[in-house]
Amino acid sequence: MYSANCLAAALRAASIEQGDAPFAIDAGTGQVTTYDTLWTKAEAMAGALIALGVTPGDRVAMQVEKSVAGLACYLGTVLAGAIHLPLNTGYPAAEVSYFLNDAAPRVFICDPAKLDIMTPVARDAGVSHVLTLDANGAGTLPDAAATAIPLTQAVARTKDDLAAFLYTSGTTGRSKGAMLTHGNLTSNAATLCELWQFTNKDVLIHALPVFHTHGLFVAINVTLLAGSAIILHPNFDAAAVLADFPRATALMGVPTFYTRLLDQPGLTKTACAGMRLFVSGSAPMLLDTHLKWEQRTGHTVLERYGMTETCMNTSNPYTGQRKPGTVGLPLPGVELRLANPDGTPPTKGDPAGIEVRGPNLFKGYWQMPEKTAADMRADGWFITGDIGQIDDDGYVSIVGRSKDIIISGGYNIYPKEIEGVIDDIAGVVESAAFGVPDADFGESVAVAVVLEPGAQVTPDGIKQMIASQLAPYKQPRHIQILAALPRNTMGKVQKNQLRDTFTA
Repeated sequence: MYSANCLAAALRAASIEQGDAPFAIDAGTGQVTTYDTLWTKAEAMAGALIALGVTPGDRVAMQVEKSVAGLACYLGTVLAGAIHLPLNTGYPAAEVSYFLNDAAPRVFICDPAKLDIMTPVARDAGVSHVLTLDANGAGTLPDAAATAIPLTQAVARTKDDLAAFLYTSGTTGRSKGAMLTHGNLTSNAATLCELWQFTNKDVLIHALPVFHTHGLFVAINVTLLAGSAIILHPNFDAAAVLADFPRATALMGVPTFYTRLLDQPGLTKTACAGMRLFVSGSAPMLLDTHLKWEQRTGHTVLERYGMTETCMNTSNPYTGQRKPGTVGLPLPGVELRLANPDGTPPTKGDPAGIEVRGPNLFKGYWQMPEKTAADMRADGWFITGDIGQIDDDGYVSIVGRSKDIIISGGYNIYPKEIEGVIDDIAGVVESAAFGVPDADFGESVAVAVVLEPGAQVTPDGIKQMIASQLAPYKQPRHIQILAALPRNTMGKVQKNQLRDTFTA
């Protein structure tokens, strides 16, 4: 039925004999979606997409709230041999326009509330069909699926065929579409499933968004591979998540989850008695958070390290020592090394650029062969842009990011994008955006701004002027007006000095 489709076959294998087992439990209503129901919905979604003219290799873009129907559409896209393109629900129309023009999807699915805004954007980008899907699973997409001929025979796709685009970026230029293959997603999820010992007895609390690697390709794919279940939360609410601990076994989150759970008086060792695993990633966790969590719960959070282009690269062990402040050891089958910019190894113990190679490594950037070549060495090593150290036991620590990416609440934020918006404000000479430590979000956005003489621009005024141009998580929490930005002798802005000043 699905055997010719690499990813679909892997994701279905564990549940083929337990179709009446629960896949998703709605955290609010308690409604249960079984595996058979999920895949029946996925086959109907695939049929609807094919009826709209979707062919193997076409892109299907989605900007929708999290729901079982949305997950079924992801699986339906895979079954149809197309490429899944999830978009952050916080992106305004101006940002969505770029992604649609760049990826050229045949179908774009959005929330019904945004249809009037997004339809002209999609039409201008040449999108053939615009459909809707809301958080309750209603819209023109499920309507089309209800009358479509279900696709029960998955379209053939090999491990080298593309399964998804996820957009990422550096600190210069526009966002890049990272092309992920069936083999990338299958191999990485299988490795994590085994390493973290997921089985069909597990119940994962799912409070992550499903438009990036962590919430979709880690949490959902691992759940499907194991035949386990999720408790589906629309978003993260600390009290609601804590209330689900007695009926769950695992939680995947970002550091913000754990700092906010620590504020809950009900977080005790007794409350965590049935939980076996707490995973954190997408941003560094402060040592203080690690220690407080262990004291309150008796559990050590398992940190791991991944990125859009590679899925997961390293993990602290499930059994064995978990070292706070590190992201653990390279995953089985994944090679990781430190290298200087010229490719030579650093002096032992010195920090250097992290490079990875393995079956998890993406195929390249969509329509950007020069950028792909710049980040990929001839022998297959990918230059991540992260700076790390490796201790004597082989544990990896992330000590910096050569590209100055800010990671706040698990989201990647790229300074140049923020700077470009602020620099366009009348009276602004220049700006520099950077991350500062934040106990709740890991990092928050800070911006130093230089004004023209006599300009009547205030930090609050800047925040108001850019509010409609950037997604909420990208908007700076801290803005300071300076007479000048610190520079080195080559004229480069010294963001490390700004960061130290703001942090102090």
